[in-house]
Amino acid sequence: QILTRDLNKQPGIEVVGTAPDPFIARDKIVDLKPDVVTLDVEMPRMDGITFLKALMKHHPVPVIVCSSLTPKGSATCLEAMESGAVDVLCKPDGMYSIESLIGTLVEKIRVASRAKPQARKHEATAARPRPTYAMAETTHKIFAIGASTGGVQALTEVLTQFPRNAPGTVIVQHMPAKFTASFAERLNKECQVEVREAKAGDTVI
Repeated sequence: QILTRDLNKQPGIEVVGTAPDPFIARDKIVDLKPDVVTLDVEMPRMDGITFLKALMKHHPVPVIVCSSLTPKGSATCLEAMESGAVDVLCKPDGMYSIESLIGTLVEKIRVASRAKPQARKHEATAARPRPTYAMAETTHKIFAIGASTGGVQALTEVLTQFPRNAPGTVIVQHMPAKFTASFAERLNKECQVEVREAKAGDTVI
């Protein structure tokens, strides 16, 4: 109710509907066709991650996950971004401070409204043919990749196809600071190349 009230005060933003659980949300999203959806992780009848995956598969729409994040929950929110969320926002522990979210949420909604998510398939990637990349083996060049909205999925798709002898690569990803290390760790487990969060003094080889 607080978010609805305060968001409706913002120029160019209208809350067209709210839902107490994903099943009601599903019907409202189909009927109201919102430009952006905000989604919690913990909800009755179905968790937010499961709903997000179904939404991205059958009715893709820009989604911002707004959840109470803890160190334990960071992996869940990273999973949300890998499942199609364009951004993740930390919800205050106390309802008295939720007004502090509005400025940040408004900015994220405006950015998310320009995203164009595509329907996602969740079949096992092993069944898909892997393209062949011709990469120069040299120490005089590096790859540089910049990614923003949708970057989590795109980077996973690209880096898992890099051969072990790929040139050094640097990546800038628009992502909350808490998630960069865990995202790098997850990629490192899935890729042939070593992936790690950059630290001062690291050498790119």
